Amino acid sequence: MNAMGTHTDTRMQTQLASGEMLQILSYLEDCSDELDHTIELNAPNPVFRMALHVIKGHLEAKIVTPTSLIAAANVPYATASRRLKEMIDAGLIDQRPRTKSGKSFSMHPSDKMMDQWTRISGRVRRLTETYFGSGAKAAEDRDYYFGGSYMTARSIPPIQVLPEPLKVAGGIRVLVHGDPTFMVMENLKRQFEQVIGTQIHQRAFSIDRLREEALRNAERKASRYDIIALDLPWVGEFADKSVLMPLDDVIDVAAVDPADFHTAGWKAAHWGGRPYGVPAQTTPELLFYRRDLFAEAGLEPPGTTDQLLEAARRMHDPQKGRYGIAWNAARGTALGHTFLMTLADFGQPVLDLPEAAGGFDTDGLADRGYRVTIDTDKGLLAADFLMELLRYSPPDILSMSWYERVRPFAAGKIAMAYGYTLLAPYFELDPSSPAYGQTGYLPHPHGPGATNVAPVGGYVMGIPANLAPERVPAAAEALRVFTSPEAQKLFVQNGSRTNPRYSVASDAEVRRASPIFEAVDAMSWRDELQFWPRPPVPEITGIIQICGEEFHDMLRGLTAPRDALRRAQERAEALIHTTGPS
Repeated sequence: MNAMGTHTDTRMQTQLASGEMLQILSYLEDCSDELDHTIELNAPNPVFRMALHVIKGHLEAKIVTPTSLIAAANVPYATASRRLKEMIDAGLIDQRPRTKSGKSFSMHPSDKMMDQWTRISGRVRRLTETYFGSGAKAAEDRDYYFGGSYMTARSIPPIQVLPEPLKVAGGIRVLVHGDPTFMVMENLKRQFEQVIGTQIHQRAFSIDRLREEALRNAERKASRYDIIALDLPWVGEFADKSVLMPLDDVIDVAAVDPADFHTAGWKAAHWGGRPYGVPAQTTPELLFYRRDLFAEAGLEPPGTTDQLLEAARRMHDPQKGRYGIAWNAARGTALGHTFLMTLADFGQPVLDLPEAAGGFDTDGLADRGYRVTIDTDKGLLAADFLMELLRYSPPDILSMSWYERVRPFAAGKIAMAYGYTLLAPYFELDPSSPAYGQTGYLPHPHGPGATNVAPVGGYVMGIPANLAPERVPAAAEALRVFTSPEAQKLFVQNGSRTNPRYSVASDAEVRRASPIFEAVDAMSWRDELQFWPRPPVPEITGIIQICGEEFHDMLRGLTAPRDALRRAQERAEALIHTTGPS
């Protein structure tokens, strides 16, 4: 995959984790080798050895041929051939044509074999703990297993290859954002190519360039991409401008299991009641805080904006090189997002949305009857809060954006930071980080009279409206694979800290990977995950830019908060008047 953009360096900062299943497989393989070479009259088990070989090839994304399987059996050729045929007849091994003639096949473990292997992996782990585990850690692991038996029973199996390779000229072409989760996809390129049976070509851009390229692609006669990733707030614009085709025109929506997605993430993929993408990342913006530093200071985790300011004041110690808090304050898109989310912390959206259970109703946005609500009493509270936050921030805060706010937190220079969960690998996967294993996760602290909100960000993946018709079926199937529970679990196992599905968050291996998943799952059940703070109307990108400019001038001391609110309100109203329906 050809990754482009300013943030692709993050791909090397995630540590690739070998799945527990692959570890157990290697353990059994080594045990089998020891038995074969130690006991003189021991006879190799060709079925067991071929099963190990085909599963290992699948997990490592290596092509397995009948010849290599027979060689792995460690018995005479004729015997291995017979056993291989028996395994195929029993439905344990699937064959997939490698050539158009159909005379050459690659070999893959079937659903039946993977199901059996998933069960035996759990049993082997428990047996080794029972007989060889010792000390508190082993007991803790056993308690975790039996205490979490419900989750383990719902464990998501490894991703399976498609029965038939996708037939599409030149492979699947994907346009994505250059963030850690999509870079995990790049690292797993070979495995996903094996799954779908064709090449994958991925281009990655920074957020603003991604939107520009997607809009430019929509003007071409035929799309250069089969699948496009888009930021959640762009859904209304991309639907309105026919950048994407409605998904219910090309796929069976029920097949992607809508009920399995976090409600806010799935609803955010809709415009006018129709889905235009499938969630690939659901990554709320949370408050990261150093649990160890809070404990040393005798502070409780902040639940309100006043408590947050007090904690930031207590933690702020520039003389020792430590600052209270970091956030998105760079001019333009970054600060614009911050203002909209801060406005939500005080209980108000940027548009006059009707109130609903859990927040505000966004179902009628496609009717275009909304108006801007920036210059309000709550808008002033939000602006004043940002001015106060500035006092306990690092000196370069006005140039900090998505990555810059989390890097100093990971380096131990910041006590708290607002950040998307997708950025957590910066410290969760770096044992040298002072924040490693010491970070707590909270929804945004709320202002007076408001409730906690975890503003949902992330990306959905959709199909360009101008994609050549003959490519659409393959694109739809690839989209299903990339957003499946099996793929999402694989992303987590390889360093991602985003997840759009309830089933993935309930998987025991996923929960062991990071406390983020349990925390976000709990926020979702408490209805704190919300996407109304950045309503996906066609004008939202312009509104965000306007806020990012006017409030940057405010933070620099060039305009007063009241003036910044008024100017932002007037400019946003003019934008909606210009772009709205006639």
